Amino acid sequence: MAENILKRLVNNSQVAIDDGTYEIDANLDKSSKDLTQIIKNNPHPTLLTEIKFASPSLGKIRTLTDPASIAKQMIAGGSKALSVLTQPNLFHGSPEYFMKVRDAVDVPLLMKDIMIENIQIDAAEKMGADYILLIQSLFDQGFLKEIEEFIEYAHKKELKILLEVHTKQEFHNALKTKADLIGINNRNLDTLEINLKTTEIVLDGYEKQRLILSESGIETVDDIQYLKKCGADAFLVGSSIMKSDNIEEQVRKLVSAY
Repeated sequence: MAENILKRLVNNSQVAIDDGTYEIDANLDKSSKDLTQIIKNNPHPTLLTEIKFASPSLGKIRTLTDPASIAKQMIAGGSKALSVLTQPNLFHGSPEYFMKVRDAVDVPLLMKDIMIENIQIDAAEKMGADYILLIQSLFDQGFLKEIEEFIEYAHKKELKILLEVHTKQEFHNALKTKADLIGINNRNLDTLEINLKTTEIVLDGYEKQRLILSESGIETVDDIQYLKKCGADAFLVGSSIMKSDNIEEQVRKLVSAY
């Protein structure tokens, strides 16, 4: 099962690359704000809220509407950074949506995609992304080679890395890299099931050295308070906000968790 989903994600990116999705003619500026500084100095939960209209687990999440308007509502509610899906297959994302958001707001932006080739990193730079996502299991399971080469290439482009893990072993491997942020995905990519205890299990016994983001399945104030106790410094929240009738209010509620 694991291989099937991961393989499907990698194949989707290959199709998008072959289709010319990442051939971007742009030169947009990054944010003037630094996400790591925001996380360190923010007395409230630092939310990285996600603009996505569909996902493999949920199918369609929200009718396609103007991503820039959604971004502004999220920031008005107190979101400090945004994740924008650029993967067209399964996620209904696109680089065009990303660039619309980049033009509209000055907060750190994560290009959320399944990164498998440098052309996607080049696209991130041209679109004004601050962060790109790498998934540790793709390297650990042999789908991709040499994580350090990806990280080094991105850093040369002045892009920062959110490296996503799901298990203690992946976390251990991720800590050896020069990734700027480590994300713990509460979703098991083998089964697509979510368990918030994943963050607790992965961080159990960990002596704090790196900033940790908890991702997936975060819906309530209680969830944020629990994950903070487990050792998470920031929170990536997508579906529960995108499904909300009032995006700004939903973000505000979560930001008031502490």
